[in-house]
Amino acid sequence: MSTFMPKAEDITRTWYVLDAEGKTLGAVATEAATLLRGKHKPTFAPHADCGDHVIVINAEKVVLTGNKLEQKKYYHHTGYIGNLKEKKYSDLMKTNPEFVITKAVKGMLPSTTLGRKALTRLRVYRGAEHPHAAQNPVAREF
Repeated sequence: MSTFMPKAEDITRTWYVLDAEGKTLGAVATEAATLLRGKHKPTFAPHADCGDHVIVINAEKVVLTGNKLEQKKYYHHTGYIGNLKEKKYSDLMKTNPEFVITKAVKGMLPSTTLGRKALTRLRVYRGAEHPHAAQNPVAREF
């Protein structure tokens, strides 16, 4: 039997909704990255973009275990000398919880054009509402 090679016309993209309420950040990010890459499908091929669309709701209610909320920090450099900025995850969760989940998922995707394309299919929302009801998303339990 030969190996299945998916073509662009063979790929069907489904919309999934992940509820992050009470779940750990890593569990939400892992499930989202798996769905975005298409690894849950029997027709998965690592060289093809066969993933689905993912909507993450209740991003502000995601949990970090242990002391990570106070000890974990996000660093970025502005490009100017001596301008390494840091923020605690407790501050990020108050101001921009969507960024926290997006960054976690981005770190679990490959650093290639496939990974960047997959990240465009991720939508993260702070609350329980999302504007994608027309796509008939399927609720995914994990």
